[in-house]
Amino acid sequence: MDFGITGRTAIVCASSKGLGKGCALALAEEGVNLVLNARGKDALEATAQEIRTKTGVKVTAIAADVTTPEGRAALLKACQAPDIIVNNAGGPPMGDFRDWDRDAWVKALDANMLAPIELMKATIDGMISRRFGRIVNITSSAVKAPIPSLGLSNGARSGLTGFVAGLARQVARHNVTINNILPGSFDTDRLRSGAETTAGKSGQTTEAVLEEWKQSEATGRFGTPAEFGALCAFLCSTRAGYINGQNLLLDGGTYPGTF
Repeated sequence: MDFGITGRTAIVCASSKGLGKGCALALAEEGVNLVLNARGKDALEATAQEIRTKTGVKVTAIAADVTTPEGRAALLKACQAPDIIVNNAGGPPMGDFRDWDRDAWVKALDANMLAPIELMKATIDGMISRRFGRIVNITSSAVKAPIPSLGLSNGARSGLTGFVAGLARQVARHNVTINNILPGSFDTDRLRSGAETTAGKSGQTTEAVLEEWKQSEATGRFGTPAEFGALCAFLCSTRAGYINGQNLLLDGGTYPGTF
C-alpha cells in the first residue's frame, strides 16, 4: 500500500530510541524526511545515521529538551513547516501521589501535556493553509485504564487527551488530523526501568518482574517499537484521512473491555 507521504517532512520527538525511534524509522521507510529530537546527542546522532543508511531520506538531528521553550524553538527553527508531528516525551516517574509536590506535577504537565500543545499551536495553522497535516500524540494505555503508580502520567496525559478531543474536530475539514496512540507494554528502556524500580522494592530480580509482566499480557509478550511505528506511519498517511480525534489503544488486547 502506498501511504502517499513520500517527500513529506516529519518532526518526531524523543526519537533516539524506543517508540519514538520506531515511529521515525517507519516514516522514513515511507520516504518521509525527518527532523529527529532527543536530549542525548550521541544516541540521537547514532539513530539519525542508522535511519539515513537504511532508508536514504534526509534526517536532521536536533539535540534539545522539547519540554522547554528553548528546545521547541530549536526544533521549529530546523523545521518551520512540518507536514507531520509525532509528539512524544519520557513519562514521569512512578510513585505515590502523597510524595509528589507541585513541582513534580508541573514537570509532568510540561512534558506530557503542555509541550505537545505548544508544538501544535506553533504548526497547525501552517498545516491548515497547506491543506495537509498529521499529528500523532504518543500517550499511554493509562489514559484508558489508569495505573495507580503512574498518577502523574494518568493526569497529564488525560489532560492532553481532553484538549485534543476538542481541537481535532476544529481542523479536520482542512485535511489535518490529530490522533493519539495509547501504548500498552512495549519492549523499551522505559519498561525495563519500571521493572528495575519494582524489583528493587519487591526483592525480585528485574528479569523475574519482566517475565511476570509478560505473562500478564494477552499475547504473552511485549509489543515492539516496529509494531508501534507501523501504526503511527499509517495514521500519518493519506490513507488515514478519515481517522481523526481517536485514541487508539495498542496493547495486544490486554485491556479487558468491550470498548
